Amino acid sequence: MRNKWLLSVAAVSTLLVVPAIGYAQDKGAEVRTLTGCLSKAEGAHEYKLTTENGSTWELHSKTLKLSPHTGHTVNVTGKVRAADLHEAKEKVKDEMKEHGTDKDATEHGHLNVTNVKMVSDSCKK
Repeated sequence: MRNKWLLSVAAVSTLLVVPAIGYAQDKGAEVRTLTGCLSKAEGAHEYKLTTENGSTWELHSKTLKLSPHTGHTVNVTGKVRAADLHEAKEKVKDEMKEHGTDKDATEHGHLNVTNVKMVSDSCKK
C-alpha cells in the first residue's frame, strides 16, 4: 500500500514539474519581428515567409489564422523555435559561406507567430 502511495506522489510531482520546465524554456525563447511575403507551405498549418534578402522562415501559429494573408507582404512577430539550434545552424552557415560551400543560405528557421500585420496586399516581384 505504501509503495502505491509513493508511486502516486511521484507521478503527480512529475506532472507538475514537466510543464514548469517547458514554460521556463519557452520564456527564454528569442523573439523576432520579420517582414516578407507569406506563402502556403506543404503542411496543413504551415506557411513560409520569404524576406527581402531571400531568407525563408517556416511559420506556425496555434492562435492566429495566417491563411487570409497568403500572397501578402506581412510583418510577423514570434518566438524562434529551438533558438539554440537556430544559432548553431547560423554559425555553420556563416562558416560555409566563408569557404564558398554555401548550398542553402536562405532558410533561417522556424517561428511560432504571435502577431501578424498586413503591410501590403501583394508581394514584390
